[in-house]
Amino acid sequence: MIQPIIAKQSPETIATFSIAAFDPETGEVGVAVASRFFGVGSVVPWAKAGVGAVATQAYANTTFGWRGLDLMEKGATPDEAMAILLRSDDKADRRQVGIVSVDGKSATFSGEGCSAWAGGRQGENYAVQGNILAGEDVVIAMEKAFLETEGSLADRMYAALLAGESKGGDSRGKQSAAMYIAKEKAGYGGYTDQAIDIRVDDHAEPFKELGRLLNIAQMNYSWNIAWTLFTEKKYAEALPHMERTGKLAPDYAEVWYDVAVIRLAAANADTAFDALKKAIELNPKLKAQAKVDSDVDGLRERDDFKKLIEE
Repeated sequence: MIQPIIAKQSPETIATFSIAAFDPETGEVGVAVASRFFGVGSVVPWAKAGVGAVATQAYANTTFGWRGLDLMEKGATPDEAMAILLRSDDKADRRQVGIVSVDGKSATFSGEGCSAWAGGRQGENYAVQGNILAGEDVVIAMEKAFLETEGSLADRMYAALLAGESKGGDSRGKQSAAMYIAKEKAGYGGYTDQAIDIRVDDHAEPFKELGRLLNIAQMNYSWNIAWTLFTEKKYAEALPHMERTGKLAPDYAEVWYDVAVIRLAAANADTAFDALKKAIELNPKLKAQAKVDSDVDGLRERDDFKKLIEE
């Protein structure tokens, strides 16, 4: 359902269009956002694994991010969290907020004081919203792209941003974009839930730059998961994630080195050697690491390995 708003523009307004979304298949939850505003990623996106996501914008109240997540973690639905946040705010009419929880429920709100065009759409697992937009077509296109695009949550949210921009996006122009996705133990070493955290703070082509960073971020995300599982000695579980990382980064030597390590741990010595050979061909300096690395000890007695690491 569209919630259109017509009102005057405020100089403090963080004009933007965003999507907060959840993927029930992977457990990923996050926000993607773009704006004619410097560093929009430092303000709008908030997400917590196992809880939900919040996009807070327009005359943004950034406490809505962490407070909204806290309320949902304590059992509030997105609608309930929204009501609590707004009734405690003396500038509620100037806020725009999108909330989604990990049970698929969502809510979007555009206050009457938001700058035109402003409004949102929501459905199971997503909330789309924007202000100072070229028109209603922006959020309609974002919703359609998110629902019809295949791939990861990141792919689908990025498609939503591109679709919004194709319909005019922020009526003032473009400057920054960001994406934040959380999933349990998806960060480096499994110590955090930070799966993807990329920001383009100031760029002539923020959508293209965000796409470039997203390609790298998705590779790094897959690599983090694989290595965390490897350190937990879950080698068979780690292998498909590491193989996917190799497909995402076919020319990245260090990735292929770890493909070799995890293939070897999963008892695939021959294919492990092939990966190690590719890694060293891409970056001969990795020979020095292979000479002393206990993770490749299973290859050490092979003649082809000895030849590979010769100076």
